[in-house]
Amino acid sequence: MRIASFNINGIKARLPRLLEWLEETRPAVACLQEIKIQDEGFPAAEFEKIGYHAVWHGQKGFNGVAVLADGTRPQVVQQGLPGDPTDEHARYLEVEVFDTRIANIYLPNGNPQPGPKFDYKLAWMERLRARMRTIMAEEVPAVVLGDYNVIPTDRDVWALKAMADDALMQPESRDAYMRLLADGWTDAIATHNPAGGVWTFWDYQAGAWQRDHGFRIDHALLSPELADQLKACGVDKEYRGREKASDHAPVWIELHPAD
Repeated sequence: MRIASFNINGIKARLPRLLEWLEETRPAVACLQEIKIQDEGFPAAEFEKIGYHAVWHGQKGFNGVAVLADGTRPQVVQQGLPGDPTDEHARYLEVEVFDTRIANIYLPNGNPQPGPKFDYKLAWMERLRARMRTIMAEEVPAVVLGDYNVIPTDRDVWALKAMADDALMQPESRDAYMRLLADGWTDAIATHNPAGGVWTFWDYQAGAWQRDHGFRIDHALLSPELADQLKACGVDKEYRGREKASDHAPVWIELHPAD
């Protein structure tokens, strides 16, 4: 089973590219971030035409997450990240599908830092950790994947100097991410690529794609129950180079069937 994540950077603008990717790679589950559309405008019918059923949590103009499943409809477990009733950002959608718990996240960027946006990022990460601990305690096969907006290590960026002042690479952001791993979650891409050098994002500016000046901020963290089933993982890098592409490339994991 292949489970994938794709920050699509606007589902209206990228719909042809998204449908193309779905039909060419056919993941069992596709988690989308930055759909940037209100609930009533989500193009569910377009996905149903090719066999995918969707659930989504939208927001006008920015944010927004969705989960698509091949041939079945995901069952929503949690919409919105618990822990702050005043937070109305559409950044978290947790589902059950194919006997697996899947949490799709779009973690706050946090720039500029320092400031209230960075404070919000760190607080959101603490809330995420609390939710992930709840999932972990259930001892279910689970994956928390999406755009984490964190560059975990120096091996995950093309140039340290270029990103030194960015919220994605601050010690506080990295420490919060490492606390998730310390709780028992497995970073799939890092596990299969210990030397690093795997990018998932290339900015539209300064020829970043053409020069391969990227970094890794899209991650899949697996619970112990699911980590044992990990067969392969990767990045669909070529889709970043297509016409009117997102600035992210899809990431994916492949799982052995459970015993």
